[in-house]
Amino acid sequence: MKSVLLIGLGRFGRHAAIKLTELGHEVMAIDKDQGRVEAALPIVTNALIGDSTRQDFMASLGVRDFDLCIVGIGDDFQSSLETTSLLKELGAKRVVARASRDVHAKFLLRNGADDVVYPEKQVAEWAATKYSSDHIFDYFSMGDGYAVMEVEVPDSWVGKSVGTIGIRNRYHVNIVAARTDGRLNMQIASNTVFTGKERLLILGRDEDIQKCFRG
Repeated sequence: MKSVLLIGLGRFGRHAAIKLTELGHEVMAIDKDQGRVEAALPIVTNALIGDSTRQDFMASLGVRDFDLCIVGIGDDFQSSLETTSLLKELGAKRVVARASRDVHAKFLLRNGADDVVYPEKQVAEWAATKYSSDHIFDYFSMGDGYAVMEVEVPDSWVGKSVGTIGIRNRYHVNIVAARTDGRLNMQIASNTVFTGKERLLILGRDEDIQKCFRG
């Protein structure tokens, strides 16, 4: 369990608060809007009305005591930037900030953010990759051109083993797991034979996976 300071209770912040609580973490939520704070009270451990750009208010929270600080402000970049910088000045261990544009991500990283999430861009890339291909069921970008994709088994692989096909050497991808009837099998060996009923979780470069499982 981690202690999390979540700043900004818009749509992103609220969804983050719900999931963090589901995962068993303690969440302190902050927003300037009284209505948002009141709506979040049943979801989080505690919630306060306050301006995250004010040093005296932020200092009173004991920022350095939180394991993680998330800046979910999406509609006011200046406030997001000031909050991110202030958190680091006050000794925050780890700061993750939301960005809505590429230039925002760059400035946030330069001003204290340890990491940046870019929801609109990330979801758009996921949707474009998944729904533009008939053979891709799910997609997760690993960065630097690498991804994990859930794909169907090619017809030419059915009845053959991993070793016989020579998947890693021939296609430069790795099978992480196979899902059959909702059950996940991570014990994939060279003698594993495909039945055609599996969905494979494949790790590799985007372009290699697309070439291998084009359909």
